[in-house]
Amino acid sequence: MAILLSVPSLIYAQDSTAAAGAAPAAGAPAGGGDAAKGETLFKNNCAQCHAVTDERVVGPGLKGVSGRHDFAWLSKWVRNSQAVIASGDPYAVKIYNEYSKAQMTSFPNLSDDDIKGIFAYIDQAGTAAPAAAGAPAAGGAAAGGASSQGDGPSDLFVIVLAALVVVMLLVLGVLLVIVSLLSKAVSGEPGTTVEKGDFMSRLGNSLKRIASDPAIRSATIWIFVLLVLKATLDGAYSVGVQQGYAPKQPISFSHKLHAGEYKIDCNYCHTGVNRGKSAHIPSANICMNCHGVIKKESPEIQKIYTSIENNQPIEWVRVHNLPDLAYFNHAQHVNVGGLECQNCHGEVEKMEVIQQRSSLTMGWCIDCHRKTEVNTKDNKYYDKLVQLHAGESKEALKVADIGGLECSKCHY
Repeated sequence: MAILLSVPSLIYAQDSTAAAGAAPAAGAPAGGGDAAKGETLFKNNCAQCHAVTDERVVGPGLKGVSGRHDFAWLSKWVRNSQAVIASGDPYAVKIYNEYSKAQMTSFPNLSDDDIKGIFAYIDQAGTAAPAAAGAPAAGGAAAGGASSQGDGPSDLFVIVLAALVVVMLLVLGVLLVIVSLLSKAVSGEPGTTVEKGDFMSRLGNSLKRIASDPAIRSATIWIFVLLVLKATLDGAYSVGVQQGYAPKQPISFSHKLHAGEYKIDCNYCHTGVNRGKSAHIPSANICMNCHGVIKKESPEIQKIYTSIENNQPIEWVRVHNLPDLAYFNHAQHVNVGGLECQNCHGEVEKMEVIQQRSSLTMGWCIDCHRKTEVNTKDNKYYDKLVQLHAGESKEALKVADIGGLECSKCHY
């Protein structure tokens, strides 16, 4: 099968490589495009195999590529690299052979403006100073603390609360014994003489009198009933909540390695996240875009080959699963809302084994809608809504203010 690289630049090699082969004739430069648009296109299509610096990932680094090739040649390569190679272009053939004849994905649907934007971003990012380490993601603050916190109290809090209740009951019992003895002594009732004997026998007699007191028995029973009721309600609220669920997958795939160390964009594997309801589970051919040439001998990678040879899909175990009665659309939250994957899924780039970090309950979603501000910048759709909201409130426009708490939004 053909081995695919993911991006428009397998043969954008370094200056030394360009000098070794017959470089294309000089022509119109590739720059001049929209770098902001190019950044999105690059991260979605190119970053999996190429860096904007001199670093070699799967393919060569792209720093300075627009200065080494004219735009006409580069656009032909981006749209159909195999056609350029088949034409006998000596430079293209040389680099194709140098990279073990790995075939890159063609992008015939990219316009000239799209391609110019990609090169503009590469030129801009390649010369810019490295971003400060640890800077928060643009959408990281949107969901506040709702990304990984559960809905109920922690186990430690419950344990401490229960211990305090027990201590309070013991103190109350001792106080009742003292008050009872003092009141009888003051009234001069018979049998009020302070008991003699060792401490343990006196304590035992006092506890027997407390246990025989109807009021204390009733209070103890009611406290026990309330604690059992609370535990029952807590258990009922946790039904269907799989927070912390981290099942074993058929292939030991590490998000920490791919999304963290290699910084592969989530959209590259989960292709539906910007376009529809489901983010999609990646098919085997997406894995083969890289693993057709990388770590082919690995036992885990061999499982992908076996799946393809047997024409059987890889049976991944679903981790994040909402009930059928709830509707959720990824594109609405990612494209329109501008949320990052981490808002709901946690820091996936740090997970060796993927797990459900958030509770994903209705209360968790509603809390997010109440706290999250609507991204209205440069979106004329919201102009009238912002104007109406400003006339009634001085606070920022939240998702709850535009129908985010309506039942029919998620249940219909």
